[in-house]
Amino acid sequence: MTDQLARVLDLLASHPLVDGHNDLVWEARELAGYDFDVLDLNGRTPTQTDWPRAASGRLGGQFWSVYVPGTLPPGDALVATLEQIDGARRMIASYPDRLALALTAAEVEATFASGRIASLLGAEGGHSIASSLGVLRQFYALGVRYLTLTHNQNVGWADSATDVPDVGGLSAFGESVVRELNDLGMLVDLSHVSDATMRAALRVTRAPVIFSHSGARSVCSAPRNVPDDVLAELAGNGGVCMAVFARDFVSQECWDHAQGGIEAARAAGLDPTDISASTAFKRDWEREHPGPEATLAQVADHIERIRDVAGVAHVGIGGDFDGVANLPVGLEDVSCYPALFAELAGRGWSDADLIALASGNILRVMRDAEAVAAAPS
Repeated sequence: MTDQLARVLDLLASHPLVDGHNDLVWEARELAGYDFDVLDLNGRTPTQTDWPRAASGRLGGQFWSVYVPGTLPPGDALVATLEQIDGARRMIASYPDRLALALTAAEVEATFASGRIASLLGAEGGHSIASSLGVLRQFYALGVRYLTLTHNQNVGWADSATDVPDVGGLSAFGESVVRELNDLGMLVDLSHVSDATMRAALRVTRAPVIFSHSGARSVCSAPRNVPDDVLAELAGNGGVCMAVFARDFVSQECWDHAQGGIEAARAAGLDPTDISASTAFKRDWEREHPGPEATLAQVADHIERIRDVAGVAHVGIGGDFDGVANLPVGLEDVSCYPALFAELAGRGWSDADLIALASGNILRVMRDAEAVAAAPS
């Protein structure tokens, strides 16, 4: 494995590793009110992400999530998302030697060539736009380059994977959101959405879609993961599924065990999809009911399943660091990416395939979305 690790480090020195989803900005809000003197990311932090570990992990580009809870009323969600965008941009400006805002695929590559992390923004949940295409357009103007159509709750025009079906996928307005994203050159992100929403969005979109942080459901049955028929359709669409590291979406044993905590939360009168309300309860439940661990090798299994069904041109990395408390053994923070790539190299992945996984695929998707936006509709 030492030889494979050296090979991987050499590859990642000349090709950016772009991760589809990281929730550090929300952590910065919760821990320090976006004060980057209090949360100094140049040193070791209580978060899963800081700049020394990112350098060790060869992180070359990151979609920073500007997530806000899906349970917020529309106006509050909009304000909180604007604060998140502001927080992300302040973070980027606070570390000009480490980060630079990137708005296009070309800017990702130029930033990587300058030795900094290309920093992109992704809005996690359609609730953030308050059912307004005007708001969506302004998010794009502020630098947001993908919209996850839902988070854990339905949004009135799109159904979530973890809520009771409402509109059967996408409403007419939901379809107009997808078309507007195409017109803007903003990526349609289908992580968190229901199967019906996935299929509806794939039917409507003119541009490739992404799953910014999802696994393969045939490996782990969590509804947040992508079924094989959708992965197969992704190949025709040209999109990419960026494999998530979250423990309960990686391991079937972990997912099965987590159902005990979900049912206990419900029995206590909590909504387990409401992260703000249920996180502390589920953490305490897990302390009293320790379960199995997920492993780095199981994440590699998801990546290989996505490759086998959709093709090697349609897989990427979407770790979800700082968005989940529990991660696989060997993938505890952003320093660990090379170990995952070394695992895949040891399984026979070629240099070309590893480069496609690291960023070749997501950069192609970005370019294709930019081209769709530039073409007459």
